Amino acid sequence: MNKKIIGVIAVVVIAAALWVVNGQRSATTTTETTETATTETAAETTTDAASEAQGESAPEGSVAEGYENVLRLATWDEPNHNDPQKTTEYYSINFQVFDRLVEAVTVGEARSELVPGLAESWEVSDDALTYTFNLRRGVKFHNGAEFTAKDVKYTFERMLWPETEAKNQDFIDPIQGSKEVMDGTTKELSGVEIVDDYTIKVTLKEPFAPFIASLATPSVGILNMEATEAAGTDFGLVPEKTMGTGAYIFEKWVLRDELKVRRNDNYWRGAPELDGISWKVVQDADTMRLMFESGEIDVFDTAVAVSQIPYFTNNPKYADNLVIGDIADTNYFSFNQKIKPFDDVRVRKALQMAVDRQGFLDAFYDGRGTPSHGIIARGIIGHNPDLPEIPYDTEAAKALLAEAGYPDGFEMTVTQIANQADTLAKNELFQAMMAEIGVKVTIDQMDSAAWYAVRADGDLPTYTTYWAADYNDPDNFIYTFFAPGNTVRRSFNFDNEELSRRVAAARAMTDPEARIKEYQDLEKAIIQDEAAWIPLFQRQHIFVTSDRVEGFKVSWNGWSDGWYYYDGLRIKH
Repeated sequence: MNKKIIGVIAVVVIAAALWVVNGQRSATTTTETTETATTETAAETTTDAASEAQGESAPEGSVAEGYENVLRLATWDEPNHNDPQKTTEYYSINFQVFDRLVEAVTVGEARSELVPGLAESWEVSDDALTYTFNLRRGVKFHNGAEFTAKDVKYTFERMLWPETEAKNQDFIDPIQGSKEVMDGTTKELSGVEIVDDYTIKVTLKEPFAPFIASLATPSVGILNMEATEAAGTDFGLVPEKTMGTGAYIFEKWVLRDELKVRRNDNYWRGAPELDGISWKVVQDADTMRLMFESGEIDVFDTAVAVSQIPYFTNNPKYADNLVIGDIADTNYFSFNQKIKPFDDVRVRKALQMAVDRQGFLDAFYDGRGTPSHGIIARGIIGHNPDLPEIPYDTEAAKALLAEAGYPDGFEMTVTQIANQADTLAKNELFQAMMAEIGVKVTIDQMDSAAWYAVRADGDLPTYTTYWAADYNDPDNFIYTFFAPGNTVRRSFNFDNEELSRRVAAARAMTDPEARIKEYQDLEKAIIQDEAAWIPLFQRQHIFVTSDRVEGFKVSWNGWSDGWYYYDGLRIKH
């Protein structure tokens, strides 16, 4: 998301890795730490209210403590919130507890399909402005209340109210009247009309081709109006006050220990295969591995314990237990084009060529992933496998710098949030690579509040982070970064008005083929011709499953969080 993950991937790095530079091997070592990875890294903490709200005991009807038919998982970091509108990274509970109008299901490696959810069908007007959703009848919320059109309208409006402080308003802000609601001048969203209890009409301000896909994101989980209002600030924090229509009911949250959901026997698709799902909070990679090997957890997620990847991938014992898929993400270093010398495209291209992309993968991810040369990741509609490669060529980079007037290089600053050792290690590797072409890199560490504030003002120097898909559309990548306002807020200050205009116009195109061609042309022009940032790599996500689990698969976008009901996962007995 342009605020979230990704769904959730907490990246922990212990790198004792070798990087080949001009034929010389140089060691890069870091100590283990955590970096909360959403679509971008962000620091969010669990509220005091959650601490006060959680109890040690589970309610009546809880999952049997024997865990015979419970999927047992581990997470490095627990949620900051379980209100789908108030988090950009923690979707473990969300996927199980809430349904959406439309669902994005995994149909193969890095492939997804949009299927009906709480909306059993929909029609789009000829001008691509009005969507009429026919809602599913007979669906019950966990409190027994019937799902109707008023809950959809309430969900959209609440997401836009200023007092909600929702994180992902951009998914529904194409709806007519959204600006007025976000400005606080009205509570009613004029673009949403309740036709009857099971029909709702949504009108957009202008055509927005990814609208249906954006409704399949976990942020747009449908809420029960009465129950959510009654819960107030406890919603998302107190399990019994946090309810949707999903396959599982939020049962338990003990801070710094465990979260748990139990099966919803009245689920409209049919009761789930599992009795429940448990997430243990384990903040040490070695401990997590020992728990997996002793049978205490069923799935080991290497994205939250990257240091353990070689142990499992190089161990013949686990050869048949590895489940691997691409993460639909793009990792990059940024340029701020209002800071010299990055206003010169020759300088930007020189730095692109001075980066050893495979070296980054080898140093931090055991080589697991693919070097990137653009922005639209594999698995995303519009990914271009024929995009030309940006060569790793330090001599050509030096020649470009000399042509630009920097034969002896120059000095630059890379910024990061303090106390993120893995980010520091990546910046140090970048620093070493830039030294090969005479560029001296200073690493400036800032507290997170200052870092985000300076970036939002457009004044942050170079930094590294990544973005993972929220919904399957190139708009989620190109518009997010290179729309006119977004490029300033991310401190890119991309300086090509014509390309920025095309980025804004592309989301309103309705011809699918012409639209994809435009996004691929924009990708080539922005990332390669204009060298607007340094693309790095797309990672792979490696899970290790126990012998009692079958049917586990990596979600289409590679997130750690899965929709376990639809995935068909089951426990063998």
